[in-house]
Amino acid sequence: MGKHDYDIAIVGGGVNGCGIARDAAGRGLKVFLCEKDDLASATSSASTKLVHGGLRYLEYYEFRLVREALIEREVLLRMAPHIIWPLRFVLPHHKGLRPAWLIRLGLFLYDHLGGRKILPPTRGLDLRRDPAGAPLTETFTKGFEYSDCWVEDSRLVVLNARDAAERGAEIRTRTRCVSAKRENGRWRLLLENAEGGREEITARSLVNASGPWVSSFLTEGLGVNAADRIRLVKGSHIIVPRLFEHDRCYIFQNSDGRIIFAIPYEQDFTLIGTTDEDYQEDPGEVAISESEIDYLIASLNAYLKQLVKREDVVATYSGVRPLYDDGASAAQEATRDYVLKLEGGEGEAPLLNIFGGKITTYRRLAEAALEKLGPVLGGIRKPWTAGASLPGGDFPWNGAETLADELAKGRPGLERKHIRRLVRAYGTRAARVLDGVSAKEDLGRCFGADLYEREVAYLMDQEWARKARDVVWRRSKLALRLSEEEVAALDGWMRARLAEGKTSAA
Repeated sequence: MGKHDYDIAIVGGGVNGCGIARDAAGRGLKVFLCEKDDLASATSSASTKLVHGGLRYLEYYEFRLVREALIEREVLLRMAPHIIWPLRFVLPHHKGLRPAWLIRLGLFLYDHLGGRKILPPTRGLDLRRDPAGAPLTETFTKGFEYSDCWVEDSRLVVLNARDAAERGAEIRTRTRCVSAKRENGRWRLLLENAEGGREEITARSLVNASGPWVSSFLTEGLGVNAADRIRLVKGSHIIVPRLFEHDRCYIFQNSDGRIIFAIPYEQDFTLIGTTDEDYQEDPGEVAISESEIDYLIASLNAYLKQLVKREDVVATYSGVRPLYDDGASAAQEATRDYVLKLEGGEGEAPLLNIFGGKITTYRRLAEAALEKLGPVLGGIRKPWTAGASLPGGDFPWNGAETLADELAKGRPGLERKHIRRLVRAYGTRAARVLDGVSAKEDLGRCFGADLYEREVAYLMDQEWARKARDVVWRRSKLALRLSEEEVAALDGWMRARLAEGKTSAA
């Protein structure tokens, strides 16, 4: 096999594409992945940041999906305890909506479908006495509390890409697949980088994991009409200053049948979302609408004593979910399950199109993708990812504080809060970021908050960061603590470092 010839070429650097790249590389396959922007720059960084079974999907009889997702919660928690951790969810009982018996039944199934071992079970709450009732109006006297997990979604993507690269995969960010065509039993891909430079590679198989662009890539990149349809569903979120003192999340039911979450976020904020709206425009231009902001605020204020106002919103984000079009009448009813379509006749190079999916089940989707491609590629190794840590995740699921204690030794000049953040981002690899550091002066230039030159250099060298936005929104959420001037200064420093050629190839 030549230098530019691969077993699998993957188009799309979201969670599905990077998950497939990691799994395939770990099975000994030669893997190439290209992403036209930054990793996790679209749907995979615009989620509600949850690893969850999907309690509301039980209403649509998605039992297979819910069971698989419930099992995956603890698999992922063990795999990446630095970026995934348990979270308790409070569901106030709204007497005018779903009856209590139906909620109890749903939560009973939720507790028992997925073989839960780490996460604590459901319990009832007296909201008149429990601290979770304090922020709520007196209308809500009873509630339920259950378990799911929180995830740093874009870091999950980057760590899958990092692991894939360390197992031999070629990861190219800011590289667009202009076209792909079958030729002599292989795929020939024409690629274009950010500077306009072009090159070609060949591959035995092609995976279309381009998310909201899965259909447009087929028509524009391959010149074929997509036989299957996707339904683009827009989900938007708002971020406001912290609304409650405890560390639990709320799940609020709305009269239209939807739900929203109010989640403790980055210590000082609350994340609220999501909306569900059909979307017809360019996925690259998605943004929250005025009506969505109004909807989220109104949904929240139906429960809270202290009302949230428009001026409280400090940030927003939106994403487009590429759901398989199953003909559901409403956006929130469309299946979140994944659908994999393998194309190519005998003697033809296979094409695997990825439709739908959710962050929680990305690892299982990757296994299913390799199962589809296995008979065509031949001789690939068995599944391996279920028990393998992501980079930095090689410590116990509840050991983050112990790890922070170890890193603090010999570094009296660093604040505990800073060390804790690094552990939550990099896990055991925080030691690499802090190698040789004992005092703040060793960290180099401070760009604001607790973001220093040492960390930014690590992100550029190891995690494909090229612009300030890659650092402050995707690989961290420090944009919430930095001014526009500080972000602009960071961008300038990163451009200069790139121009000087100091950045290692990720």
